[in-house]
Amino acid sequence: MAKRLDEYQRKRNFTTSPEPAGDEEQTTRARQGKPLFFCVQKHLASHLHYDFRLEHHGVLLSWAVPKGPSLDPKVKRLAMQVEDHPFEYGTFEGVIPEGYGAGLVMLWDQGTWTPESDDVDKALAKGDFKFRLDGYKLKGSWVLVRTRGYGGSRSDGKASWLLIKHRDDWSGDLDITTFAPRSVKTNFDFPEILAQDNPDVWRTNRPAEGGETGAMLKEIIQQAAALKAGRTAAPAASPPQPARKRTAARSVKSTRARSSTRPKKVKS
Repeated sequence: MAKRLDEYQRKRNFTTSPEPAGDEEQTTRARQGKPLFFCVQKHLASHLHYDFRLEHHGVLLSWAVPKGPSLDPKVKRLAMQVEDHPFEYGTFEGVIPEGYGAGLVMLWDQGTWTPESDDVDKALAKGDFKFRLDGYKLKGSWVLVRTRGYGGSRSDGKASWLLIKHRDDWSGDLDITTFAPRSVKTNFDFPEILAQDNPDVWRTNRPAEGGETGAMLKEIIQQAAALKAGRTAAPAASPPQPARKRTAARSVKSTRARSSTRPKKVKS
C-alpha cells in the first residue's frame, strides 16, 4: 500500500539533501491530540514561490503559491498542489544545495490551523476546503477552491487550486509578503540565511540562471558573501528577539480598524 510520503521520498537523495525523510506513522502517533500545525515557507528555487502546508494524517498537505498569500478577499491566489511533505519539514529553513527543489528556504510563517469543514478528506475531494489559521502573519478564515484549469483532472489527485482569504478582522489590502518579508524563525532574510552556509554550494547547481529570479539570486549571493566577510571583522550580532514576530498580524487588524467604510461581505 502506497504511503503519503512515497512521492516526496522518491524525488530526493537524502545522502546529499538536508531535508528530513519523515515517517508518517510515527508522526501520527506522536501528534495524537495536539493542535494541527501549519506553515508557509518562502522558497527561492527555479522561481520564487511560497509553499503553503497544513498538517493532516501525519504529513503536511502542500501547495505552491507563486505570488504568496493575499489578505485581500478580492484576490484569488493560484495554489498548485504538490506532493505531501513530512511533518518535520515544517520547521526547515536553510539551503538545499542540489537536486530536487535546490534553492533557499525560509520559514515565512507558522502556527496552528482548524478545519471549518466537518470532514477534511471529503472537503478536499469536493474541492471546497474551508479552514482557520492562527499564525504570526496569516490569521482568520480562508478557503482553498479547486479549479477546472491546469491539473484539475489529474488522476493522482494533484490539481490547481485558488487560495482565498475570507472577509474578517484579519483581512485587508495590506501586502503581507512585502510588509513582513522575513523569517518567523530567525528574523533573517535570504542573504542572512545563505550566509549561515557556504555560498560555494551554488556553483554546481544554482536554482536559477537568468531572468528576474537569477538576478535576485545573484544579488542574494553577493549580500551573503558580504555578511560573512563582515562577521570576520566584527563581533556577532545578538540574535533577534521573538517578541517582534506578531507585529504583522497586529498591523493587519489595526489597518482594518482604521478603515472608515467596510466593504460588503463577499462569498468565496
